[in-house]
Parts: sequence; structure tokens; C-alpha cells
Amino acid sequence: MSQRTTGEAIVDALIANGVDTVFGLPGAQTYPLFDALYRRRGEIRTIGARHEQTLAYMAFGYARSSGRLGVYAPVPGPGVLNATAAMCTAYGACAPTLCITGEVPSDFKGKGRGHLHELPDQLGILQRLTRHARHIERPGDAPAAINAAIGAALNGRQGPAAVSVCWDTLAESAQIAPGGAVKVAASAAPEATQLSRCVQLIREAHRPMIFTGSGAQHAAGAVRALALRLQAPVVAFRGGRGIVGENQPLGVNMAAAWHLWGEVDLMIGIGTRLEIPFMRWGSMMQAHRALPGRRLIRIDIDPAEMDRLDTDGPLLADAEAGVRALVAALEPAEYLADGDPGRIAAAKERAAVEVRRVQPQMDYLDVIRAVLPQDGFLVEELSQVGFTSNFGWPVYEPRTYVSCGYQGTLGFGFPSALGVKVAHPERAVVSITGDGGFMFAMPELATAVQYGIGVVTIVFDNSAFENVRRDQQQRFGGHEIGSRLLNPDFHDLARTFGVEAYRVDSPAALRPALHRALASRGPSLIHVQVPPTTEASPWSFIMPNS
Repeated sequence: MSQRTTGEAIVDALIANGVDTVFGLPGAQTYPLFDALYRRRGEIRTIGARHEQTLAYMAFGYARSSGRLGVYAPVPGPGVLNATAAMCTAYGACAPTLCITGEVPSDFKGKGRGHLHELPDQLGILQRLTRHARHIERPGDAPAAINAAIGAALNGRQGPAAVSVCWDTLAESAQIAPGGAVKVAASAAPEATQLSRCVQLIREAHRPMIFTGSGAQHAAGAVRALALRLQAPVVAFRGGRGIVGENQPLGVNMAAAWHLWGEVDLMIGIGTRLEIPFMRWGSMMQAHRALPGRRLIRIDIDPAEMDRLDTDGPLLADAEAGVRALVAALEPAEYLADGDPGRIAAAKERAAVEVRRVQPQMDYLDVIRAVLPQDGFLVEELSQVGFTSNFGWPVYEPRTYVSCGYQGTLGFGFPSALGVKVAHPERAVVSITGDGGFMFAMPELATAVQYGIGVVTIVFDNSAFENVRRDQQQRFGGHEIGSRLLNPDFHDLARTFGVEAYRVDSPAALRPALHRALASRGPSLIHVQVPPTTEASPWSFIMPNS
């Protein structure tokens, strides 16, 4: 037991749990927390930002790329609301993050007096946007509350958590016992009858296809072993990419998988919502419950997922434990794989030729792939080059392709890339973004310079929200509204922040600029000038049935 403030107890709990970074923007209600962070700055660093949305996106990028907890601390009320887009992104992408925020003074809480930053039922809002939210009532509750939030973020289906503390309580001191560290729950063995059913489905299949999602990123070795045993292609849309690298014979992108889809008789979903077969290859307007002629095995840690689709073989388990148990249950001589390596290779070759028509995006992505190290990170964005990267960017290693998942949060890319770089300071990080999405967090160029965050940001400037503009042209009689953009000169703008900047207008010009930007190791921006309306639509590869 020692005399500590609530703020100090929170910081102690974070350090005890191995947290090394807090992304924070201090305000009156959270001063005691930030003073505690200052006092422990040799053990935990604090990185600021110019907007609360960026705090949460940096924590998201940190968590998404590393699998570790991303922590951020905004002021309450409007600060929390500014962070909720990224909070929703973390929820959808199963990224473990923790929001620590303040509240009005305890005597004002729930009174509706209009105190500074008061938000009606802030805790209720947080509870609806996270997997766990709790309010700390007393200083002595802080260690257990932080540990409960961290446990909820990291155990089971991962995602965001939050804690709040009243203004006065955060500064209050008491004799507080240390809480220790959270233990990540051991993975339970899959239920034997479920495992037996999955083995039987595999034995009866001829052409299985494996779909991976965010929940399988930590299980790459096990998934590769299963794929090799079944000689099954492995495909992912966003969060599950890189588990089986696309430079490996069984790693395929969406475009190649589509050519193999017609013969698939068994789907094996591992830590995924199965968006590809049920929505992208099915229908975005109807919640299909079954795909005729195909059976489904689902390996997922979340029991709720087993009721969301008609599943022939549910296997309730963590991806690593479930897949390893399945591989062990498949005796080598019992499964005669009908996989045809030549068939998979032919599909990959055919797709590689077909996606070349998505220009100039593919040529730009080819240059970036050639220059970026194999273990470097690409952070996509909702943009023409970002959409193209969903199938046109080869991913070689787990977690190296960072996306926002199904939330589709425009503007997430650049601030998330800052968090990726903070988590991996020695590895290359490239953010590809459109002009519209980049402007959501453009002032964070100042943050990148202030903290020496060496992200290379490539801004593709086509003077439009191009998806919207194209849809308005093709589906609404050319009635363009709100889709054209008047932009600054991004090259000159970056330089005013002290960011190294380049201006290019072709893939050939991008190559030397990207080499120089990565070699500089500081924050850099490459302004790619794209003539309006010249980019081919990537959507026939993302939704081939549309």
C-alpha cells in the first residue's frame, strides 16, 4: 500500500501491464493523469496530437500493427466524441485499444448543470461503442478498473475498452494497493464433437478454400500448416491479409480467389466475418444465410458469430488453438487433398494480368511494393489507390497491411500510420491516401515533425472524392454535388510544417522520390498529381457480381 492519486494509480497499472506509450491531449479534467505520466516519463512516453480523433487513430494503428494494447487519453465530452470514429474503427477491426478520459466533478455528475465538457451519460455512450466501459468511483478502484478494461480489450474477441474518472477523483489520493498485471486467458481446447464434425466435413470436401480475418493474425503458423495439409488457397479481404503471404503458392488475393470460387465446396473461415463470400461475392443488400452447394466451417472465439451465418461446422475456439487442434486431428493419410497447385498458380497468373487494367493505380502500387521492404507497413485509405490495394497490393507478412475494416472510416489512414510507426520505429511505414482523406488529419504533419515520426505519406491528388463523383456520373445522371475538391498545394503545405516533400506525376517519378523519402527516416510527403477522372474503377475486382 502507498499513498497515491488516482492518476498515479492509473499510470502504475498501465506500466505494470507493459504499456509503453500513451497518446494524449491534456485538459483541465485530466491534468492529474498527465502529471502522473510526466513523473514516470522514463518508463512510459506520452505523444500528443492536434485533434482527439488522431489520438484514437494513433492508438488504433499502434494496436492493429502490433497486436499490443493502444492507449489514448482525450478530454471528456467533445474530446471523447471526437475520438469515437476511431473507437468504432477499433471495434470493427478487433483492435485492442483503451480510452482513458475524465468526467465532470463528482458532485455535478448526472445533474445536467452544464459543467465544462459535460456530456449526457458519457459512460452509456462509451458502453455502446466498446467491449467494456467503466467509471472509477474511488482512488482505490483504479488498479482493478484499469486491469478489467485491459483484460476486456485483450481477451476473447479483442476490441476497444474505456474508463472514465471524475475531475476531482482523479486528483484525490489514498492508500492504494498495486494491482499487478492482467493475465491473458489461456485458450481452451476446442470441444471434441465440434472438432470431429469439422474433420468429417474436410474429409468429404474436394476443393476447400480458407478465408482469414483479423482474428487469425496471431495464428499465422497454424493457418499455414492447415493450408499445406489441405492444399487449399488462403484469401483475405483486409484484416486477414499476410497470414499466408501472397508470394507463397497458396496465398491468393481476391481477384485470384474469384477464379477458384466456382469449384469450392467447403469454406473454412478463421477469425473472420466472411465478408468476401457472403457480401462481396454475394449481396451487400441481403443477409444471406447460406451459399448453395458449399459447406461452412467457422473457427471463431466469439460465440455470437456462430449464430450469424448458417454454419455446418462451428468450432468455438481461439484461431491458434482451434486450427492447431484441427491439423492434429487430421491424420496424414486420412485426407487426400484434391488441391491442384497448377490450378491455383494459373488463377494467380490470370488475376495478375487482369488487374493491370486498373490504372494508373496498379503501376503506382508496383513501384511502392518494389521499394518498400518486405516487412514494411502499408496503411491504406479510402481512395482509388487504397481500394485497388485491397487486391492489387501483394501482402507478404502478418499485420503489415493496415486497414480500417468494415467501418470504412474516411481519413483514418494518415493518423493511423503515425501510430504504426510509433509501434515500429525501425520499420518502414508508408501511408497511401487520397486528397480528401488526407485533409481529415492534415494538421498532424506538425505532430509527425514534433515527435520525429518518420512516416512517408503519399497523397494521390485527383481533386475529388472520386468514388462519389464516379457514382454521381454513372448512376445519377451526372449530378455532381459535394464531390469535387479544391485543394492546397500539398507539396508546399508539407514544407511549411518542416516536412520533406516531393512532387511527382508518374510511377517512374515516384520511385526515386520514395527511395529518398524512406532513406531520410524523417516524416516525408510525396504529392502525386493525378489528372481528374483518369483513374480506372477498381470495383469489378472487389464486387465482381455487381
